[in-house]
Amino acid sequence: MRKKRVYKKYHQADTKFDRIDLGRFINSVMSDGKKSLAERLVYAALDKVAKETKEEPMAVFERAIENASPQIEVVSRRVGGANYQVPQEVSTGRRFTLAVRWIIGAARAGKGKPMADKLATELVAASKNEGTAIKKKQDMHRMAEANRAFAHFARSRTTSS
Repeated sequence: MRKKRVYKKYHQADTKFDRIDLGRFINSVMSDGKKSLAERLVYAALDKVAKETKEEPMAVFERAIENASPQIEVVSRRVGGANYQVPQEVSTGRRFTLAVRWIIGAARAGKGKPMADKLATELVAASKNEGTAIKKKQDMHRMAEANRAFAHFARSRTTSS
């Protein structure tokens, strides 16, 4: 049986900067459908980033996403009764999704401060190539490097199986 077709999603841009990637980031921050609250949090975080770094907040945001995006991930593949962690290149869409997920997860994990402050701190840290999200990316790259011996099990995109 074939897989169900996955249709491309067309995302909305955010209201303040008119950028699709920021709109997607806001949607990821959102919980329980409270988009206006998520927008307030993200814009407050970007204001704090601008104050803290004296830079354009969108440039810091872009750099943070770029630095937190993994190039390689490990995918579990079952071959002959054994599961192997096979390193595989990450598609651009998944790269963005993972970076956003890790940055927001790291911000949510912090305790004792308002979410906007934690988000701003994590964005600044990621733009400087440090912080929890970057550590997560480095762990993933390390795991892929350790399992490089199983790279020949990777599913090629040309053959259908």
